[in-house]
Amino acid sequence: MRALLGAFGDPGHAFPMIALGRALAARGNDVTLQTWVRWREDVEAEGLTFAPAPEYQVFPSGSEPLDFYEAVVQATTDTLPLVRDTRPDVVVADILTLAPALAAELEGVRHATLIPHVYPPGEPDFPVYSLGARLPRTPFGRGMWRRAHGPLARGFERGRVELNDTRARLGLAPLEHLHGGISRELAIVGTFPQLEYPRPWPDHVHVVGPLMWEPPTEDVERPPGDGPLVLVAPSTAQDRDQHMLAAALRGLAELPLRVLATSNRRPPPRPLPVPDNARIVDWLSYSRTMPHCDVVVCHAGHGTMVRALASGCAVVACPAVGDMNENAARLDWGGAGVRVPRRFVSPRILRLAVERALGEPSIRLRARELARWAASHDAGAAASALVEQLAA
Repeated sequence: MRALLGAFGDPGHAFPMIALGRALAARGNDVTLQTWVRWREDVEAEGLTFAPAPEYQVFPSGSEPLDFYEAVVQATTDTLPLVRDTRPDVVVADILTLAPALAAELEGVRHATLIPHVYPPGEPDFPVYSLGARLPRTPFGRGMWRRAHGPLARGFERGRVELNDTRARLGLAPLEHLHGGISRELAIVGTFPQLEYPRPWPDHVHVVGPLMWEPPTEDVERPPGDGPLVLVAPSTAQDRDQHMLAAALRGLAELPLRVLATSNRRPPPRPLPVPDNARIVDWLSYSRTMPHCDVVVCHAGHGTMVRALASGCAVVACPAVGDMNENAARLDWGGAGVRVPRRFVSPRILRLAVERALGEPSIRLRARELARWAASHDAGAAASALVEQLAA
């Protein structure tokens, strides 16, 4: 089978797609992966064919940013030659990357969507996605969320109209349903099913488990001693001042445990406190380090959070923005960690959160249950089989 994969270049989206590409290639498939140039060497090291993705400035942080849907039209036009040249049997597009899916549709190729986090469309009585609210437990709570979804429906309808305008510019027929960026042929959800709220699932949506990959990295020396090991793993994109990292180092300084922290190659504006029980490094391998840890303190980026859970670590989640709030809510609901809202992140609160994660047996037990599930369920193989079935 020939497969063309397309992913947004941020690690939270590129890494799961590389994991899928590696799994497809291991099953004897011919895989081309289109993403940002920064991942070329890593993609090729996995035995995949690399194709550079169009990179457009669509947010007002640069000069002359493009309108989002204008960028989609240009990226689709630029991706069409790749689809024609590779002649794939199937295209898999990241949920943030519309161009490969639209180009596939123009060429009559089946296409799937990879969602590298929990499934965004909710049921009428679910909390609004990304607000960080937990599933309601009472009729009053369910009614409240049903009423809150009314104004949101107008926004979703506007999104459908704008997407259909874009489709018309490309010569594609309009869609009648909402969430048109998610394929109705196959949607692969790369998260733990234990983090998904109970719901009736559409036939085309499959929760396969976390799709995990990271660049190869050498081991780092852990702090000496035999006390519990806490890893502080901040986001690579949020919290530029490293507020959470500094608060964790200060808050955990006097506890009888070991602290390993990484700046993730983002030097803070001020020197960080490094207590006697801590070691801070510029970069480290999560896959090599987390199996030795007891607790991971993070911003609840999906990739970091599920890697910690797959390693059997309790998680202290300090969401910064957007879907991090949703991830932290699902973690709290699933019983595998402690959630600390952004406004409460301080040395004292983080110390209490880590003490709770270490001291409540149910949290550690739940994290280990998820680790056992991940060890017995090959998410890459499950996702690959679904893609092959779609291609066939």
